[in-house]
Amino acid sequence: MIVLGIETSCDETAVGIVEDGNRLLSNSVASSMDLHAKYGGVVPEIASRSHIEAIIPTIKSSLEIAKISWKDIDAIAVTYGAGLSGSLLIGVMTAKTLAKTFNKPLYGVNHVMGHIYANFLTKTNLDNYQMPRENPTFPMLAIIVSGGHTQLVVFNSFFDYQVLGITLDDAIGEAFDKVAKMLGLGYPGGVAISDLALNGNDKLYNLPIAKVNGFNFSFSGLKTAVLRQAQALIGEDYTFPSIKLSERLKMSQKADLAASFQYVAVRTVVDKVKKAYLEYHPKSVVIAGGVAANQELRKQLQEVLGFEIEFLDIKLCTDNGAMIATLGSYMHKEGRGQVNPDLLQIEPNLKM
Repeated sequence: MIVLGIETSCDETAVGIVEDGNRLLSNSVASSMDLHAKYGGVVPEIASRSHIEAIIPTIKSSLEIAKISWKDIDAIAVTYGAGLSGSLLIGVMTAKTLAKTFNKPLYGVNHVMGHIYANFLTKTNLDNYQMPRENPTFPMLAIIVSGGHTQLVVFNSFFDYQVLGITLDDAIGEAFDKVAKMLGLGYPGGVAISDLALNGNDKLYNLPIAKVNGFNFSFSGLKTAVLRQAQALIGEDYTFPSIKLSERLKMSQKADLAASFQYVAVRTVVDKVKKAYLEYHPKSVVIAGGVAANQELRKQLQEVLGFEIEFLDIKLCTDNGAMIATLGSYMHKEGRGQVNPDLLQIEPNLKM
């Protein structure tokens, strides 16, 4: 069973092909991130125009890498939410057209769920991929950490799950981006913060962990605490504008702020994961989403949980078509969610 997945929820045009829900045949990504960097974040209009230009070449590239043709494809899966409306439209319209043209079953996929299912990819003949040795087992605790999402979910089976907690304000990736902008580090913020943090003292500043009941998260207070600490370092009060901080801060101060922020942001997630692990006793723990590539997060999870976690290859943490194809494979296998191409619509605010 071979499924082609299309992902265009944000700024990456991505197409992946997966066999039997666990073998990665191809994973092609065309990113427009360089076009957005000078604006300090993703510009929806630029993203959607980039998808229009890249979608067909990326599909062709994925088929060529997998060494297959359309006659070998058993089904098509596409992200229909959550994401940017214009970006989602390009992927969905393309998938609907291909499904009708080649008479293939079509599956609409939840972007956030797709990130989790990438953890079921364990085999590939592609170069430069480090795959998990075996599939996660149920019950499974999943941590979704990205620019738009921070969630904690427990799965009893592939489609039987309970959302334990979500962020009440900023997602962790969004907080990374905002702090990076505050420190003048550019976009994307996650990589910039992580790189600079290597030169900083992560215990120098006593930044707060939000006290939120249950398994929910909050990062807005931490972000504000970084702002206040930065203002104090240059001898200014709370009225000093954040956009002028970077020109007054020394690079060593930026490194210490980046390290301290990253440590506490990660600790915020890890503390909730430990609490959920002790309460639900999952047989496996997986981490998904762009921030899953963060080395500090991986390090703290290993230390706190005390056992080896099968982490995804970094190329499968960020948005990709392979994760959509993988979820589509299990939907196809279990007879769930096939849609009429004429009826599939985007849902920008789709939840799990």
